[in-house]
Amino acid sequence: MNRCCFGLTVLAICVLVAAAASAQMGMDLFKKPDIAKAFNPVVGKGAQYLNTSTSATPAKTSTIEISIVGKESVEGKDGYWMEFVSTTEKNQLSVGKALFTKDDFQFHRMIVQIPGQGAMEMPFNPTAANRGKAQESINDWHSVGTESVTVPAGTFSCEHWRNDKSNSDVWTSDKVTPFGMVKEVSPHGSMVLTKVITDSQDRITGPVTRFDPQQMMQQMQQQHQKP
Repeated sequence: MNRCCFGLTVLAICVLVAAAASAQMGMDLFKKPDIAKAFNPVVGKGAQYLNTSTSATPAKTSTIEISIVGKESVEGKDGYWMEFVSTTEKNQLSVGKALFTKDDFQFHRMIVQIPGQGAMEMPFNPTAANRGKAQESINDWHSVGTESVTVPAGTFSCEHWRNDKSNSDVWTSDKVTPFGMVKEVSPHGSMVLTKVITDSQDRITGPVTRFDPQQMMQQMQQQHQKP
């Protein structure tokens, strides 16, 4: 999963939202008919994970929350607001949410918020975004069987999925929302479930404005100049 550090531009935080939804926890689970059974968005519910990246030296950790914080109709389809909250080791926070339709997992809107600044809606072109996603064969993932997995959030009866091509493993449970993921291990690191969230609230508050690159740079410069 891609990560976003505090102090980067709004565009980098935007990547956090898009990448989180299209990485192992998201689109990988959704794109495969069998493994997609774990995907179940429920408003007010979510999951918290400890994310460990072994790509960096030393390894870096962060806490990531993925929750469903709202529902609305999009062109006659059920749309859900999926929110991503990333907290680094230094307690630096990044928040973003995206509106997607469940049946086709298409993203339609994206909103981000940096600490100390207002919420901004980012320009978003689902068609262009989809063209950039890697296409994987259904055969890349296969079920290894049912296993009991213990993580900080507890012990879960899980379906174990294996991707021999990427040397990755994912364990899923229908007790976890929205993606069902309890544990993920890959050559780049791992994610483990630390908490099942049952009362998630939208972290993005206040009025939402359209993204203005010039205004954003001015605000960041002002924040940087503060003693």
